[in-house]
Amino acid sequence: MLLSTTATIEGKKIVKHLGIAKGNTIRARHIGRDIMAILRHIVGGEITDYTKMMAESREQAIDRMIEHGQSLGANAVVSVRFTTSMIMGGASEILAYGTAVVVE
Repeated sequence: MLLSTTATIEGKKIVKHLGIAKGNTIRARHIGRDIMAILRHIVGGEITDYTKMMAESREQAIDRMIEHGQSLGANAVVSVRFTTSMIMGGASEILAYGTAVVVE
C-alpha cells in the first residue's frame, strides 16, 4: 500500500478514486504515567511515556486506515492527514484519513 500526504504519487497515475479511507484509535491515560507527567511538568522536559503512547497510536491508526483502504480495493491512499480530538478527560482519539485510490 502506497501512502502519500500529497494528492499525487510521483511516477504513478491515479486511475480510480474509491472514497475516504480512515482508521482511528482511542487511548486513555494511565495513572502511573500521569504521576510521572506531573513530575516532568515541574522540572521540565519531554514526557517520554506519552510520546511513545502517541507514536503507537498513530501507527495503529495508520494500520487501520490501510486495512480500510484495502477493503475498498485501493492500492494507495493519497492526501493522508491526522487529526486528534479529546473524547473525555484523559482520553483522546487519533484519526488517520485520506483518499483511497487505485494507481498504475
